[in-house]
Amino acid sequence: MSEEDDLRHVEEDLARLRAETKDLRDQIRDMGATDQVEISAMISMADEQEGLIAELEGRRDDLLRRLEGAG
Repeated sequence: MSEEDDLRHVEEDLARLRAETKDLRDQIRDMGATDQVEISAMISMADEQEGLIAELEGRRDDLLRRLEGAG
């Protein structure tokens, strides 16, 4: 797989994860007073997704640097 292909996949994954995390946070906000265990689990999931987003952003930045260096 070329670095351009890898970058495209990373960008797609970032967009998907950002949308999923936003939806999850919106669900949490809309839940109101409900099961605190479920809310806690959803917050943990959103936090984990944000960690993955940070990792993918680092990967994307690395790919962009390499592509700029090669160009």
